[in-house]
Amino acid sequence: MKLFIQSAKLISKHSEFHNQVIDLYINNGKIEAIGNNLTPPEKVNIYTHNNLHISAGWLDLGANFSDPGNEHKETIESGINAAAKGGFTAVAISPATEPPIDNKSIVQYVKNKANGAIVDLLPMGAISKGIHGIELAELFDMYETGAVAFTDGKASVQNPNLLKTALLYCKAFDGLVINYADHKDLSHKGMMHEGEKSMHLGLKGIPALAEEIIVNRDLYLLEYTEGKIHFSTLSTAKSVELIKEAKKKGLRVTADVSAAHLLIDDSYLDEFDTRFKVQPPFRDKSHIKALIKGLKDKTIDVITSNHVPEDIEAKKREFDHAAFGIINLQTAFGAANTALKGKLELEEIIEKLADNPRRVLGLEPIQIKEGEMANLTLFSPEENWKLEKSDIASKSKNSPFIGMELIGKPLGIINHNQIVYS
Repeated sequence: MKLFIQSAKLISKHSEFHNQVIDLYINNGKIEAIGNNLTPPEKVNIYTHNNLHISAGWLDLGANFSDPGNEHKETIESGINAAAKGGFTAVAISPATEPPIDNKSIVQYVKNKANGAIVDLLPMGAISKGIHGIELAELFDMYETGAVAFTDGKASVQNPNLLKTALLYCKAFDGLVINYADHKDLSHKGMMHEGEKSMHLGLKGIPALAEEIIVNRDLYLLEYTEGKIHFSTLSTAKSVELIKEAKKKGLRVTADVSAAHLLIDDSYLDEFDTRFKVQPPFRDKSHIKALIKGLKDKTIDVITSNHVPEDIEAKKREFDHAAFGIINLQTAFGAANTALKGKLELEEIIEKLADNPRRVLGLEPIQIKEGEMANLTLFSPEENWKLEKSDIASKSKNSPFIGMELIGKPLGIINHNQIVYS
């Protein structure tokens, strides 16, 4: 496959061409030439676009592909298609499947199903057997088979001794523990963010305290064990504060935020639209402001999709009984870019989509230079667009962004000598 990318602005701090408009020639998946005003070879496919930008391929840190067990919601194939359309060349997938990814055979199953795909699938193993939060799963066996981290997904680890044991155990092979911070006794039966809006709507709220107590507890455990931990989908101001202080102390802690939670606040729930029912809940504007500040000052390392497909039977119900979750792989960049415009530089946003997720997982950064295999995302940061239901690649359609105008559109990806380009 021969490709020539013409007049694209490169966003990559690792490249000597960072922030320059360049041409790129790719032959059989390898970058053969990179520079200014290159002449395209004969018989080559030329790719160009108004205000075309390229970067290292983006990595999503925690989408749920529902396979095995819930293929009516998403399959590995449909999840890969959604990721590719969203600009992601790699996805670390949640172990919250049926059965869960809690042993090496299911890690291998996921890897085999994604073999040869344009998107790299990076399975995450469960911390506990069956994601029941009781007994430690086979962490080292899964690590040796290819698990990149360990998490119980949205089933926040409630037992402090289990989390302490996981942190200690993972030190032996420098493994990463990821926890979603949610104190189940405090969030029990909650439907949305606890605040003025929940009181007005008469819905039981999920207090910010439910997240913050677990973050605080886990940071104490981290300090005790001297391990490393990553917090997924932070949503509150106090959580950002706690992690900022922990980083100052030199603890090995990182965190991510969902792109949707930077743009959508709890006022969107006025009409009881279940597409806006999500974990963590959409908070009020004061928390969003703190999350953006946390991204700017590097307290929050990564922007994620928080992609959780749910079928129509689970979503189109009374609000109290509807499932939590949104799909967001295709819209993650647009949502983040729209929310952060004028607040973060474009290169800071791309760093949190491309470079930092790899650093968190202990992966090598992608090099965009001659002789390297091309692993690239193509995008237009100023393009206005709307997601239509017919555009959705996921099997489930539970997107809060249908019909919403976003700024910044992913155009395609190049990886493993393959291209997806809109």
